[in-house]
Amino acid sequence: MSHYELLKVKPTASVQDLRQAFRTLSKQYHPDTTELPSSEAAVQFQELQQAYAILINPERRKIYDAELELNKERTSKKTITLSKVESHRRPFSGGEWFAIILLCFSMMGCLVLGLVLVWIRGDQGTWMPVWLEQSYAMELQLRN
Repeated sequence: MSHYELLKVKPTASVQDLRQAFRTLSKQYHPDTTELPSSEAAVQFQELQQAYAILINPERRKIYDAELELNKERTSKKTITLSKVESHRRPFSGGEWFAIILLCFSMMGCLVLGLVLVWIRGDQGTWMPVWLEQSYAMELQLRN
């Protein structure tokens, strides 16, 4: 979290905006005036003070802004690098090949089993849905 987000101001905030934000938030996080546990409030208040000390000083703020911009550039470069890596397809591993071959064998086995069952039952291997049989029967009656 950046110091600007901690103080809940925009990076273009003026010195007056920073002071006002610090006053408002210090009342909220000061260990004597908050409802938070004292240890948590102390940590929050200390972070708030550090952020304010950096942003209120013009020289330190310039350095902080430069570091923030550098981190944004690094993050965007990492994102570009990751997107390039993700677009590259890797070859299948041995386990993936095994799973594909096993799937093919099981599908072929099901097909062979189905054909064997049709042959054993003596069926033609084709069947007609009931609704289609009824429509053919009606058509034959109309012709006769």
